Amino acid sequence: MNETGSADVVVVGGGVAGLSAAVFTARHDLDTLVVDAGGSILRRNAHLENFPGFPAGINARLLLDLLREQIDRAGCEQLSAAVTQVSPTDEGFIVETADERITSQYVIAATKNEVGYLAGIDGVGIIDRGKTFVDVDDRGRTGVKGLYAAGRVAQKPHQAIVCAGHGAEVAVTLLEDNESPFYHDWVTPDGYFTDRERDLPPGCEEIDDSERQQREADSRGLLQKYLAEPHPDDQETHPSLDGETPTNN
Repeated sequence: MNETGSADVVVVGGGVAGLSAAVFTARHDLDTLVVDAGGSILRRNAHLENFPGFPAGINARLLLDLLREQIDRAGCEQLSAAVTQVSPTDEGFIVETADERITSQYVIAATKNEVGYLAGIDGVGIIDRGKTFVDVDDRGRTGVKGLYAAGRVAQKPHQAIVCAGHGAEVAVTLLEDNESPFYHDWVTPDGYFTDRERDLPPGCEEIDDSERQQREADSRGLLQKYLAEPHPDDQETHPSLDGETPTNN
């Protein structure tokens, strides 16, 4: 199979952990690709509770749509496919699907308990507790440089907000390992830094009041678009109950 693409970061899995990680790497101008087989377990949730910012809860499939909108606006690419193999190279990794062969410097595994695509990689510890997990340090690093794991596959609790937060932490860890300058990812009022004779930190920007109001209006309009009607997708359930092949993404 010939090489069909490249990225700085390939995120394997499109659940909350993978999508959260992709937001941070893409916003830091690393070319980021999310490869997702479409099996996020969150889609089975009837109504997501305990996710900060939604006091009455939120449709779980809608939350995933909003996260996909966010990574798209950050400049992240998306590919609907199942990753079959990740292979280390001298320059990074080769990520393979049935039809694609993608080179990358970094890989973030975020596929719940699916780890078959990591099989045979020397230095990757696989933990079997009835469910399979990837052995990582306290920042999501595996034993292979440039390969990380985020969310449930990294033994994080089965809570959406915990996995989302871990995805963000793993992405920031990747940026630190990339020797990127300390990354704030913060939008501030005009003059917040410069009026104190300080340079803007990497990832920060200052905006005036007009721009602030415009961004607020844009965010309200976007949320109104997504929340105006009930989510169109049917409620999903456990695959053993509807005859589908189980997935672990």
